[in-house]
Amino acid sequence: MPVGYTIFEKEEFMERVTRCKQKMAEKGLDVLYVSDPANMHYLTGYDAWSFYVPQCVVIALNEDEPIWIGRGIDAPSVPMTTYLKPENTYSYLDNYVHADDCHPMDFIADILRLRGFDDKVIGVEMDSFYFTASSYHLMCEHLPDAKIKSAGILVNWLRSIKSDKEIQLMREAAEIIDIVMGNALEMIEPGLRQHDLVAKIQYDQIYGTREIGGDYPAIIPLIPTGKNTSAPHLHWTHEPFRHNEVAVMELAACRHRYHCPMARTVFLGTPTNDLSDLARVAEEGIEAALDVIKAGVVCEDIETAFRETLARYGYVKSSRMGYSTGLNYPPDWGEHTISIRPGDKTILQPNMTLHVMPGLWSDSMGVEISQTIRVTEDGYEALGTIPRKLVVKD
Repeated sequence: MPVGYTIFEKEEFMERVTRCKQKMAEKGLDVLYVSDPANMHYLTGYDAWSFYVPQCVVIALNEDEPIWIGRGIDAPSVPMTTYLKPENTYSYLDNYVHADDCHPMDFIADILRLRGFDDKVIGVEMDSFYFTASSYHLMCEHLPDAKIKSAGILVNWLRSIKSDKEIQLMREAAEIIDIVMGNALEMIEPGLRQHDLVAKIQYDQIYGTREIGGDYPAIIPLIPTGKNTSAPHLHWTHEPFRHNEVAVMELAACRHRYHCPMARTVFLGTPTNDLSDLARVAEEGIEAALDVIKAGVVCEDIETAFRETLARYGYVKSSRMGYSTGLNYPPDWGEHTISIRPGDKTILQPNMTLHVMPGLWSDSMGVEISQTIRVTEDGYEALGTIPRKLVVKD
């Protein structure tokens, strides 16, 4: 039976742990301290909104099963969502939470010592949002005989190639994003308050379909309008949408923490020549980029196809035009591994999943038309079917 309320069997989790240990051995690590909630989930299934306090999954080469350490009130979530045995679950009291005179790492270090890891080479996720400077310094202070070093993004890279069941979840998320974006494009009109549209978007994100429910996405709906579309990460306001104004919607659907992002641009009226030209370049550019994708292609070659298309029309894009996506928690649905940009020599492999995101921004406006895809042997599978075009509602 699947673990907790995911669709994954214990065997799949243990296969992930085995691959994790192989990478640990290659890096000379005896122990891996995993603080990123997406990586904790990937290795054990653990799933709770508890990542605002220190928590971790610990993988040791000489241990058959991972160890979970976290807050006491979150410990009941472990048997509900993971396969871990009770003896591999440890929890600290609430007096450690947001206190001035103690820290959860005081307790966590005691457990690492108890399990015999205090003189080992311990890898930590130094660039994780969830591993603080205080946690690092206290770990070093409490475990002076351990060698604590950066593990990089070891587990993130394990996540880059999806299993068949992971792809199933992303396809289900794609079903939901078609509904979310389709309804948003139909509903948006001059006079509609922006937060009213967002309320509908968030309803659709969670309702999903009649057969499958949605999860909360890692990023809120991003909906800049007018000149604000030159800044892609602005969210909604309480103002109404206006006639002869452009709006960009970057949204996602999520299924059991697996995301399918999508961005579309809509103009409420008759678009200016400048906007029409910018959109045409974005449309042609994304198709050129997608045409390159297949297993064996070097990642930067996708960006090259896009950049060469832009150059024919005199446009330049300095930011990356896509990234790997899938399993994640706030504040990001990206996996922090593959970036579609010059210099990324990652070779595409089947079942990698990318958000191809060729946003174009000027000082006064922006256009975003994106596509989440699964890499296949001879091309790609589109996840989401909304046409990759500027939407005009005159």
